Amino acid sequence: MEIRQMATAFLSNGSDMLMMKKAGSRLFDFEFWGGIGGHLEQGELNVPMTASYREIEEETGFKREDVEHFRLRYILLEVSGGEIWQQFVYFGETKHRRFVPSDEGELFWIPLDEVLDLHASILIKATLRHYLQHPGAEDIWLGNVQNGTNLKGTPQVIWNRMQETISFEEKGVVNHVGI
Repeated sequence: MEIRQMATAFLSNGSDMLMMKKAGSRLFDFEFWGGIGGHLEQGELNVPMTASYREIEEETGFKREDVEHFRLRYILLEVSGGEIWQQFVYFGETKHRRFVPSDEGELFWIPLDEVLDLHASILIKATLRHYLQHPGAEDIWLGNVQNGTNLKGTPQVIWNRMQETISFEEKGVVNHVGI
């Protein structure tokens, strides 16, 4: 199974978030909304933040120094078309609102209280909802789409907070971990 790695950024300024409206893509032939981002290039596989800054500059014109409080908040996983998609999602704030037009789609400053009304993927909409519900959180969250796991049988996103892990048990301690 192939792995597709992507970096996405959601940038805010005041009470607005910069969102990109795409008329379609090579995978979808309908209009949808998302953040700023794209695939990690070969030299960026171990530093997805570098990819995110590159995509921000390519798609908006914002330079690294134009973005503050930029940090990884989510790692999203899903299986699509026989591939595992891993998406590193960053949030930050811009020092100004001036962006350049993008070849990838149309950019708009959307009021935060309207962002969830946009037509976005299940995973992106759930990420934005989670972020807006936990605005000051410092944690990194893992999100995974599960098909038909709620009472209505529709897909939902399962969230887990990343934690520092213990790789080995103490010598002589036997701990059975259930699956």
